[in-house]
Amino acid sequence: MAFIDYYKILGITKSASDKDIKSAYRKLARKYHPDLNPDNKEAELRFKEINEANEVLSDPENRKKYDKYGKDWKHGGEYEKAQQQQSRQQSHYQSSQRGQQEFYENDYSDFFESMFGGQGRSSNQGHFQKFKGQDYHSELHLDLKEVYTSNAKILTINNKNIRLTIPAGVENGQIIKISGKGGKGLNGGPNGDLYITFVIGNQTQFKRDGKNLYSDIDLDLYTSLLGGEITVDTFDGKVKLKIAPETLNGTKVKLKGKGFPVYKKEGEFGDLIFTYHIKIPTNLSEKEKELFKELQKIR
Repeated sequence: MAFIDYYKILGITKSASDKDIKSAYRKLARKYHPDLNPDNKEAELRFKEINEANEVLSDPENRKKYDKYGKDWKHGGEYEKAQQQQSRQQSHYQSSQRGQQEFYENDYSDFFESMFGGQGRSSNQGHFQKFKGQDYHSELHLDLKEVYTSNAKILTINNKNIRLTIPAGVENGQIIKISGKGGKGLNGGPNGDLYITFVIGNQTQFKRDGKNLYSDIDLDLYTSLLGGEITVDTFDGKVKLKIAPETLNGTKVKLKGKGFPVYKKEGEFGDLIFTYHIKIPTNLSEKEKELFKELQKIR
């Protein structure tokens, strides 16, 4: 396998900090995201490379192995375990005959070769320890509207397409695990797992706090004093609200069940809370000023 320079892909140096890596990844991921580059194969390839580089360099252990073993970094842990195992075996059998020692050395050699592409002897395969494959880590960027309902996404991880059903109500920063979708196990060991971190942006007028949504409504002075009816937006359509006479600035009104869906609880929703902000009229006409003066005298 050819060596891939993950530092070069992210445009950083080997001395880059974790913060530098995260910043470089997010900048490039936004630039080459498939949603922003439809039908652009070159951008799609760059996006895959960027994700792969981030998966390795953002994990301290993986980065350490990559820096030490280069293109063979995925097997770094198994190589080190094999070295430790060999050391223990040699210590335990240090009084054994030379021929017995050679047996263990050959056994270890076959193990090393099997990991890094050598042929090895099939007669020694039974001595190999099974190792779980590498865990993968990835970020999935979504907008708040996309997680209001359950929907399916196809993720590309290490050139493999994974169909993922995202339940409604996932939180920003929430991590889910998909078992067996990580790296391939070694010597018949189980595959690693895939961990996905949700990064949820918000381009709506609503502020989300858990299962509840919050929004501000500008209310004109006359409606706040005399009462009336207004039409407002909710996450799933418009509704009419009755305004009570003499509504005060900062008054809150709750619409039960009009908030955000609760994660993995079908049919359960939070509340939508509106806060009224009364707008004082400006650029008054002479007639309006006269009327307000009359009101002032009456009061």
